[in-house]
Amino acid sequence: MTKITAAITAVGKYVPDYILTNKELETMVDTNDEWITSRTGIKERRILKEEGKGTSYMAIKAAEELLQKSNIDPTAIDLVIVGTATPDLPVASTAAHVATQIGATNAFSYDLQAACSSFLYGMSTAASYVESGRYKKVLLIGADKMSSIIDYTDRATCIIFGDGAGAVLFEPNTENLGLQDEYLRSDGNGREFLKIDAGGSIMPTTEETLKNGLNSVRQEGKTVFKFAVSNMADVAEKMLTRNNLSKEDIQWLAPHQANNRIIDATARRVGLESDKVMVNIHKYGNTTSATLPLLLADYEDQLKKGDNIIFAAFGGGFTWGAIYLKWAYNA
Repeated sequence: MTKITAAITAVGKYVPDYILTNKELETMVDTNDEWITSRTGIKERRILKEEGKGTSYMAIKAAEELLQKSNIDPTAIDLVIVGTATPDLPVASTAAHVATQIGATNAFSYDLQAACSSFLYGMSTAASYVESGRYKKVLLIGADKMSSIIDYTDRATCIIFGDGAGAVLFEPNTENLGLQDEYLRSDGNGREFLKIDAGGSIMPTTEETLKNGLNSVRQEGKTVFKFAVSNMADVAEKMLTRNNLSKEDIQWLAPHQANNRIIDATARRVGLESDKVMVNIHKYGNTTSATLPLLLADYEDQLKKGDNIIFAAFGGGFTWGAIYLKWAYNA
């Protein structure tokens, strides 16, 4: 029997029009362009400004671009997964709304939340559904409206995050292309270092929590940076050693776009030169669940069938991991 693997066969993206530059942030908090750029690599980020539009708006736009580019009938999609840390509503599934709006009327759908690792975990989930033989077309979207949970008086977080969405389609493959291996981890001891205190079941939102800024993201930057550097580099290296790959065998590293220094450290660990590392952090900042699919969309024209790609991510929780994937088509 021919082995079925799960391959990415199409990509799409959406980023809002509004650009929040480092220069504009200088008017909001005590910071400057040189400080932000040297420490993070970020020059600007996109912000969804329109009232009444949330994560689903961007997810729908990314999915629609994918469908248009690939000429796929949305009714043929079996499953829609939306990886997000900023769902439209606390209870109703963002993915269900997205699926309905794009016309995926035969799909079931749900949200997946693992902070900045959401899309990476979603790749594992989507591929498993396809490899099982039960489903043929799984649409995986990473989308976050981080501006909705950022305190723009907090210098430690407001300079980092942006809004955006990216989508990929997983389909069966019989050429041994697609997802080859994965190593996914989590450690609940890290939840104190990157979180939103209020708005959940432990501390519901009140007038007091809002007044004290407890409904916005807070992080202990040094601790998160230290864990991210070591863990992203470790799992990326593990993908090479476990699969007997040398640095010459790898065409691309697709790292989570949180900080340029973390990206550089991961690339150095696996011995890759900068021209093999996907980077767009300077344009978008950290879009959380959207960083990896936005990389694929931005680099799609450079990807060749058979290219070996190592994905690596790290997020709150803590959550992290790496995936080894063979690219399945020429743009």
